[in-house]
Amino acid sequence: MATLILSVVGSDRPGLTQALATAILSAGGNWLESHLSRLGGLYVGSVLVELDADGVEALRSAVQSVDAQGLEVRIAPAVDAPGAGGDEVLFSLVGQDRPGIVRQVTAVLSGIQVNIEAFDTHISAEPHSGAPLFHLDARLGLPPALKAEDVQAALEAISAEIMVDISLAPAKAR
Repeated sequence: MATLILSVVGSDRPGLTQALATAILSAGGNWLESHLSRLGGLYVGSVLVELDADGVEALRSAVQSVDAQGLEVRIAPAVDAPGAGGDEVLFSLVGQDRPGIVRQVTAVLSGIQVNIEAFDTHISAEPHSGAPLFHLDARLGLPPALKAEDVQAALEAISAEIMVDISLAPAKAR
């Protein structure tokens, strides 16, 4: 069996997910996981697909028809990477939007060898003033020797500087 990742981007319109699903099924593939959304007016995302190894070329051919419909599809082999072996935590951050929040937070996480396994951000309006609020939600994989309290302390060290509220919670097993 081959496990592949399809990365997609194109002008958003109805029917793109269906066209992608049709191409995958026509090649004998099974749609396992996906993250698809409208971002900046475009349809973007990734799909994890499993199929017989001899179906890879059929999938490449099938996605060409999707490409012709205005959705760029790239195919890459998935890799089985061993997990870090440590705890997983859910991390949330909310604060007044300003440039640099993501860079500062990711610098702290990288500095303590935390792996970002899922990362979602969005902007909302603050209820009273209407000012933009930045929201970040992430699933973090910790190295074996690192505990959630260590991550909390490292992030709290910058939370006052970047004026955000943070919270960490144990991740539920997937």
